[in-house]
Amino acid sequence: MIRLSLKTLSLGMAALACLPFGSIANAQATYGWVTVGDPGNAADTTTYGAVATSFQIMKYEFTNQQYADFLNSVAATDTYSLYNPGGMGSDPHGGITRSGDSGAYNYVVKPNMGDKPVNYISWFDAARVANWCQNGATSSSSTETGAYTLLNGQTTGDAPAVNNGARFYIPTEDQWYKAAYYKGGGTDAGYWNYATQSDTAPTPVTAGATGIGSAGNTGNFANYNSEAAWNSLHTNVTTVGTNGRPSAYGAFDMSGNLMEWNDLTGAAGSNRGFRGGFFGYNDPFVLSSSSSNSYPPLLDGDAYGFRLASSGASTSAVPEIDPSSLGSVLALVVGSLGLLERRRLKVRLAA
Repeated sequence: MIRLSLKTLSLGMAALACLPFGSIANAQATYGWVTVGDPGNAADTTTYGAVATSFQIMKYEFTNQQYADFLNSVAATDTYSLYNPGGMGSDPHGGITRSGDSGAYNYVVKPNMGDKPVNYISWFDAARVANWCQNGATSSSSTETGAYTLLNGQTTGDAPAVNNGARFYIPTEDQWYKAAYYKGGGTDAGYWNYATQSDTAPTPVTAGATGIGSAGNTGNFANYNSEAAWNSLHTNVTTVGTNGRPSAYGAFDMSGNLMEWNDLTGAAGSNRGFRGGFFGYNDPFVLSSSSSNSYPPLLDGDAYGFRLASSGASTSAVPEIDPSSLGSVLALVVGSLGLLERRRLKVRLAA
C-alpha cells in the first residue's frame, strides 16, 4: 500500500491550485486561467500593452476563499502580516475572519464572501502568494523565495523584481493592460477603452442579497460607481464573474470590483502599480487611458486586490479539470502523488 502523508497531500493541492491551463474548484472558489496570445502586438496610443510573448492570467480576481486557503497553509503564526485584522476581519467590506492563538491561527471566510475578491492586499502579500504557487510548500518560510526573493521578512521598502524563470508572478503593467483592453486576433488589432470589450462606459451593476452582480457574465457592465449595495452596505464587492462580459481574452472584472496590483512599466524607485476600477470609483477611473496608478508596495485597503499571471512553463501537459467536481481534483492529486511514490520506490529498490 502506498501511504501519502497529509503534508504531502497538502503540497500537491497547493501546487495544483495554481496551475495554468486548467480549472480547479474548492468549496467556494474556482481557480482558472486564460491565455493571452497574439505575441508581439503593438502598444496602445498610451504606449502600454505591447507584450513579446504569450502568457496566462487569472480569469478572475483572487478571491477570499482562495486567500483563506493560502493563509491556512502558511500563516499559522502569520509571521509576515499576511492577514489584516482591521480590514479583512473588522471591515464589513473584508471577507475573512481569524480565530485561535499565534501558532494555531485558523482562517474562515465570512458568509457570502468566499467568491468575492479579496481586498486589503499589499504588493508584498500578492508576491508571497506567487511564491507559494511557485514552490508549493506549506510552511511560512515558503512565502519568501520563488517568484520573488523577500529578504528578512520584508513587508516595507523597495519591492524586489521578479526572479528569472518565475512561473507565477504579479503581471507587468503591459501584461495587465493587454489582458484587459487588447482586442486580440492579430498583432495590430487595437484596444478597447474599457475591459468589457467596449468603447463606451459600462453600466454600473447592482447586487442581490448575497452579493451576486446583476449582470451575470454578459453585457457592458462593471461593479463601480457605488451602486452594488448589499450586506447592509451602500456599495461593496460582488461575486467574481457576475458583473458583465470579460475582456477579449476572457478575463473578468478588469473594469471594476477591485483595483489590482501590477509591476509598473518604466517605474522609478520602489513603487508598484494599480490598474482597473473598484466598486467605489466613477467612470474616469475605469477608462483605459486614465487608470495607471503608482503607490508604495506596502499599501493596502478595501479597494485593492490582485490576480496573478503565469508563464505556463512546464505545465502545458496539465489536463483540464471539471471545476464542478472537487472529487476529480483529489483523485488527480492522489493519483499523481501515488505515481511519484511508486517511482521513488523503484529507484530505492534498484539501488
